[in-house]
Amino acid sequence: MLRFRVGASDLVNSRFTVSPLSELHHLLRKLSGHDDRMPPDWSARLRPVFRRLRAETELDAVLALNSRHYGPAFAAPPPRSLAQTIEMDLAAMRDTPLRQARKEIDECLSRRPATDPRVLSVLRGPKVVHRLADALEVAWHELLAADWLQLRAICERDIVYRAGLLSRAGWAAAIDGLDRRLRWRAGFIEVAWQHYPDTTVDLGGDGLLFVPAVFIWPRVAVYVDPPWPRGLIYPARGIGALWEPSAPTDPRALADLVGRSRAVLLTALDEPASTTQLARSLGLAPGAVGDHLAVLRRAGLVRRARSGRSVLYRRTPLGDALAAGGGEAT
Repeated sequence: MLRFRVGASDLVNSRFTVSPLSELHHLLRKLSGHDDRMPPDWSARLRPVFRRLRAETELDAVLALNSRHYGPAFAAPPPRSLAQTIEMDLAAMRDTPLRQARKEIDECLSRRPATDPRVLSVLRGPKVVHRLADALEVAWHELLAADWLQLRAICERDIVYRAGLLSRAGWAAAIDGLDRRLRWRAGFIEVAWQHYPDTTVDLGGDGLLFVPAVFIWPRVAVYVDPPWPRGLIYPARGIGALWEPSAPTDPRALADLVGRSRAVLLTALDEPASTTQLARSLGLAPGAVGDHLAVLRRAGLVRRARSGRSVLYRRTPLGDALAAGGGEAT
């Protein structure tokens, strides 16, 4: 059992972030066979590219550092903000002192020894951090960059939902709803892992980073080792559309009634979302999304409300009933 001790200052300083580089690592784990539960269409599309990159880059050295229950933090440093980009992630990785990287590499190899001479030459070399970062940069552009806007939109919608739950019901409800292995207990966030030794980590007033991710499902992960900020990575809500590509997202009856694009939007609004988030996740033009939302709003099927700097749309009860009815039609 891992416990984070949470004080009053930690509650104030905790925040939600996104991590492109961490998402890439979770995808690489699945492609390398550590966890093969991923959307079949994604697997068919990405595995040939993945095999090519293993031959052409130092990707095997990256993979050698990923064991079942441990990964080096320097290879995916904790993100700092919601505006995190892959360029920021890679810059933070390249700034890692060699001594820190060596410490984490040694820990990885003690858990899962590497025998490939090519891999060991990279991991023992003086430019290991930059060589691994270069391999990850290529992998990002070849494997994930084209889909990142869609994945980021899923994570952002999760954050909107969690922030709303936090403001309405407090930390206990927000933490207990993240994952079945996570729970709030009298000032502690508990992570129920059988493989993890009974450990308590004091956040020391710095708070905790909450990082939703898509390809981490069905796992959770943590940042606990100094000098890195403490963090918790959990499966984002709304990933069912990726894991069930054959599920109906454009019910015929609803499309016949309101039009195909508006039916897609109404179905997608099972959780609040902004125009930009909807456009990214559905691959539609923001202007077209705005026009369709205006029509749905005039018809009483959606409503809008401001949340911070964003305007979020959500279905009305009438919209819920229409979407549910359309989903049952054939």
